[in-house]
Amino acid sequence: MPALALTNEDLLAAERELCSRSLANFVRQAWHVFEPGTEYIHGWHIDAICEHLEAVTSGEIDRLLINIPPGCMKSSLVSVFHPCWEWGPKGLPNHRFIGASYEVGLATRDTRAMRRIVQSDWFQSLWPVLFVGDQNQKTYFENEEGGWRQACAVASMTGRRGHRVIWDDPHSVEGSLSEANRLTALREFTETLPTRMLDPSTSTVTVVMQRLHEQDVSGYILEHDLGYEHLCLPMEFEAERRCSTSIGFVDPRKEDGELLFPERFPRDVVERDKNVMGSAAVAGQFQQRPSPRGGGIIHTEWWQYYSVLPEMDFFNIYADTAQKTKEANDYSVFQCWGKGKDGKLYLVDQLRGKWEAPELRRMAELFWEKHKGSSTRGFCVEDKSSGTGLIQEIKRAGGIPIKGVERSRDKYSRVMDVVSWIEAGMVVLPEKAQYLADFVHECESFTADDSHLHDDQIDPMCDAISEMLATKPKGIFEVMGKQ
Repeated sequence: MPALALTNEDLLAAERELCSRSLANFVRQAWHVFEPGTEYIHGWHIDAICEHLEAVTSGEIDRLLINIPPGCMKSSLVSVFHPCWEWGPKGLPNHRFIGASYEVGLATRDTRAMRRIVQSDWFQSLWPVLFVGDQNQKTYFENEEGGWRQACAVASMTGRRGHRVIWDDPHSVEGSLSEANRLTALREFTETLPTRMLDPSTSTVTVVMQRLHEQDVSGYILEHDLGYEHLCLPMEFEAERRCSTSIGFVDPRKEDGELLFPERFPRDVVERDKNVMGSAAVAGQFQQRPSPRGGGIIHTEWWQYYSVLPEMDFFNIYADTAQKTKEANDYSVFQCWGKGKDGKLYLVDQLRGKWEAPELRRMAELFWEKHKGSSTRGFCVEDKSSGTGLIQEIKRAGGIPIKGVERSRDKYSRVMDVVSWIEAGMVVLPEKAQYLADFVHECESFTADDSHLHDDQIDPMCDAISEMLATKPKGIFEVMGKQ
């Protein structure tokens, strides 16, 4: 049987079909235009990112957050190839894209790269998209189908509205250390970005960045549960943080320490860079958790855990109440701690939430009712702000041995006073408590420079350790029991 002769149009049709089937296929085919003369290096993470961007196109995902180390093609995939793919293989040349970064030059770089691909002979032979001649600039261009691409800085994202809003690195590494810069980005995120949607019900937002600070844009999104699909891919795999998403993706790595992109960043390169960067930069930029694993001051490996509470001597309740209930403020926290007959301190229970004054008192009373008994000695609350009001109300009502505590020293000093007890294995946590992960994360994120997001669970813990371990047996609650 004679070989089938393929015409040039047959070859073009085959390439169109290949590119339309997946964004990853398109990336491979378009690479020679994007980086002429440079070999394309593929990694499984590219497929993962492309699959989530495809879900943005299909409407499965309308809010996407990607945390990934630098050098892993995050900008090229999100800000260049995906827009080109929608204009070409997916037949959406009418789509309008806003690409923002912390510095307009970076957004302009990606906008120019998209224009270079779309205007190339290769792209035009497959998907002819004609540009409007008088609207073809380095920061903005339009096509004849009504689609356009705009580059801007995060801090100046006004004017146009898009089908797709892309925030690619809303913070610089240096800028993330500035509270003013972080607040500017967050203000734009909460106040300006929502108004840039062409269609509030279908327009999408994609944020792609490395983690640089607990209170960066990613931290805000995750803290406030804003409905973003979260694709988090650390450089070195951490099994307890294995990423899985709603479209069925699960990080395929098996062993702790497995690399994300060994084809480009092999072990010797990663170790070389880690030695230069230091633990804080590695934690944020490589591992996507802006505090060193195990903690900078309170190391996670120091904690002890229990499955069954041992025989106990007595219990105390400690509380930290927030000044306000707005989302940006800390939580109010009630903790029940017990002193074991083995001399160790056990966290028995915790209740955490954001409550106004009447509800705060009700939650305090319910927590006391849950844990009161002959061996529960008292209820200790910081005598400040809402705590002062709580103490006064409960004292008037009677029935609960409540006492105010003055915290005259700064939090860092109080933590340093008790950290040796944790290191010595004298503080034990419930291994299956629902609040355990948040408690441990808050402790490992605690820093001397107040860069952590929340520390409300640390205050009552320090009170408990100071009272129940770091002093002689006759503490304030034994005295209170005689009153």
